[in-house]
Amino acid sequence: MRTYDIIDSPAAAAFALEDGSGTPGDPPAQGSDTAGSGAPHSASGNGSDNTEYEDVCYMCRRSERTAGPLIRMGHGLCICRDCMQKTFDAFQSGNVPAFSGLKMEDISKLSEKLSGLNLAEMTGITGIPEKQRVKKKSDKPAERPVFDRKKIPAPHVLKAQLDEYVVGQERAKKAISVAVYNHYKRIAADPSDGVEIRKSNLLLIGPTGSGKTYLVQTLARLLGVPLAIADATSLTEAGYIGDDIESVLSKLLAAADNDVEKCEQGIVFIDEIDKIAKKQNMNSRDVSGESVQQELLKLLEGSRVEVPVGSGSKNAMVPMTTVDTTNILFICGGAFPDLADIIRKRISSKNGIGFGSELHEELDEGQLLEKVTVEDLRRFGMIPEFLGRLPVVVSLEELDEEFLVRILKEPKNAILRQYEKLLAMDEVKLEFTEGALKVIAHRAMEKKTGARALRAILEEFMMDVMYEIPKDDNIGRVTITEEYLEGKGAPLIEMRGTF
Repeated sequence: MRTYDIIDSPAAAAFALEDGSGTPGDPPAQGSDTAGSGAPHSASGNGSDNTEYEDVCYMCRRSERTAGPLIRMGHGLCICRDCMQKTFDAFQSGNVPAFSGLKMEDISKLSEKLSGLNLAEMTGITGIPEKQRVKKKSDKPAERPVFDRKKIPAPHVLKAQLDEYVVGQERAKKAISVAVYNHYKRIAADPSDGVEIRKSNLLLIGPTGSGKTYLVQTLARLLGVPLAIADATSLTEAGYIGDDIESVLSKLLAAADNDVEKCEQGIVFIDEIDKIAKKQNMNSRDVSGESVQQELLKLLEGSRVEVPVGSGSKNAMVPMTTVDTTNILFICGGAFPDLADIIRKRISSKNGIGFGSELHEELDEGQLLEKVTVEDLRRFGMIPEFLGRLPVVVSLEELDEEFLVRILKEPKNAILRQYEKLLAMDEVKLEFTEGALKVIAHRAMEKKTGARALRAILEEFMMDVMYEIPKDDNIGRVTITEEYLEGKGAPLIEMRGTF
């Protein structure tokens, strides 16, 4: 029987016709690093000795863990058995235009001439970019517990740490602390007793600028786990222009430095989740609404997903790897702008006259969101299957002027402290009067963008101060007053040695 055997050639077309046994595309013999000439093994696929990353097939871009053992050719090239078999089949059927009319004996002679060429030098292709290479998983079985329970902060400790950075939102901080604590205890739990703890994903509801994203960012920083923040507005149904659902996990994999094991224990925050609500009265296909909710179900529940490495979409030139979402905590957040009206309508429908009537006082938007139910979210446009995978629903309070004043000065990295540090580098002390802080908070309330408006207002008034102060080295202290912010005066400036 005549079979094909791979020789040390930089191209998949380099074959030799020999007599022997086996099947086309057989991998090299065990114990040898290559087929044919025995070129040195390249652990990274790029011709280096780095064994930290998995090899990737240069044709289908699948990693070795996904495609199986790879055939390692000369000059650091790798190819999987499936792609090699397809190449052999193409030659046998005559579907390779460049070699049409050639016999296998002619191709054998051509391969001998090409065997000494370095494809990387000829094409300028030095290998797959590092951001598209997946780190190898440990060969050792995972030891349980993955997390030491003593090292996981208790809910009250975690909330106390959040209090240093986030002002207010007590109920939200308490709910997030408990959910995260239970989630990582769930990862560390031993399932051998037959009790499998299901994860509790979160849904944060609150007005814009109330601190939803900042809460999650602070939480991930305190825990030291990978965090990916995705925007639901860019997600579309598979096959349409936009980001695929798997792009959410691509960001988490990149945040974990392409370490799949670390990625599988991270946190994903999907912002603007209200933008994928089911559209009402649409005649065309809703490719960024209900269909996106349906595709997110498999991620939220827990499944093995093919994820593109280093890219937001799947294509032939992007390596793929498999990520298990079972131990990934998903937190979704959105403003849900018209949800308060839905809740108000539900509550007001119970008002009436007679013995069975219920009287309700007029509530503001923040108080209404605290009374949200799954039925209200369903009427907003979220499908029941999606809501069922987000069992913990937390509403955030709307910020008032008092909260905004506290946000300006109390957190560990408060905005005022940031400006104080900037001027301290010029050896100038910066101070704000209480009246000035109230003016800033009042103007922020008028913008209706929550805490985000504070920096915009400060940047506007501090621009002239930051520009003029470095001109005079004798300035020692600057006090921002209420009169200056209202356009009735100037900042109080004191020279060194006068205070």
